Amino acid sequence: MEIMTSDYKHWLGELKQRIRQSQIKAAVKVNTELLQLYWQLGGEIVERQQNAKWGDGFLKQLSEDLNAEFPEMKGFSLRNLERIRNWYLFYYECNTITAQAVPQLENTKRQQPVDIIENINTKQVVSQFENEFFSIPWGHHILIMQRCKEMDKAIFYIHKTLENNWSRSVLDWQIDSNLFEREGKAVSNFSHTLPKPQSDLAQQITKDPYIIDIMGVRQEMLERELEAHLDKHISQYLLELGKGFTYYGHQIPLKVGDETFYIDQLFYHVRLHCYVVVELKATVFKPEHIGQLNFYVNAVNALMRTEGDNPTIGLLICKDKNDVVAEYTLQSVNSPIGVSSMKIYDQLTADYKSALPTTEEIEAEIRNMES
Repeated sequence: MEIMTSDYKHWLGELKQRIRQSQIKAAVKVNTELLQLYWQLGGEIVERQQNAKWGDGFLKQLSEDLNAEFPEMKGFSLRNLERIRNWYLFYYECNTITAQAVPQLENTKRQQPVDIIENINTKQVVSQFENEFFSIPWGHHILIMQRCKEMDKAIFYIHKTLENNWSRSVLDWQIDSNLFEREGKAVSNFSHTLPKPQSDLAQQITKDPYIIDIMGVRQEMLERELEAHLDKHISQYLLELGKGFTYYGHQIPLKVGDETFYIDQLFYHVRLHCYVVVELKATVFKPEHIGQLNFYVNAVNALMRTEGDNPTIGLLICKDKNDVVAEYTLQSVNSPIGVSSMKIYDQLTADYKSALPTTEEIEAEIRNMES
């Protein structure tokens, strides 16, 4: 007998969700324990190769012995044992170089990553970094270790991977697009127009430059064409803007007096709890652009902002900009506004494009942002 009542369907839906969540938790737990094993193994390999003088042949012998004992496990190949050793050394060596000291290896071989980070006074790292470190998949760690030469950069991508639930392909793309160097780099007046910590978070959500996807579209686009293209490909655009942006729409009408004005793009940022007005300019930055954006920000505050919303933020994205001119222009502006440039995919190399995430990965990322 098939049960099709609404109560049963509702209960079944909840049950499926709980099962999926338990599967995810189980996978995370298994991954965490495996990475903790790798970390300990890496430290022991380094210690024995140094103190016992066993040499590189030791790893080949160890690989053969472990594979014979645990044939069902895939992580004991010679290549992966070398990665485990290098992974451990990456964080250990970054610590010793940054601290400008070389402590005895036997005194540090059991240090957890969070201890290493605290030793180098990395204040911005959250206290739970150790949990983050052991939570992302091993394949992500390999990619980060291969692509990042500095510890602060590696830590940044570990945190972002966990925060955004990036697949390996999306992580690869984010590293390729130099997210670490771009995040929080917009010219802005947030520090004197917004209270802390909102000003810090507002700065953090900016990038410079923004990587805009117009592949397959002619290089010289009118602003309206660029808006329409981004509206059509909003998934990629939201992924570039970052976590927290909710799309409200483009060409949003605002009736001010007897006239109607149209905002290029309007978003709501769920972490900042405010509207974000985005103006796109297919030209080099000009001071008069700020006057127009400032008007839109004030209009949104007057016509759309509610009691629970923080002050509206403006973001101007231009084809290019002179930072000094932008800074001077913003000095006398009372509305919180940031100014960034844009880079077009068609200006990038073929290798760069090959690192782009698939449509399925982008859609999964957007679902994670919205959850």
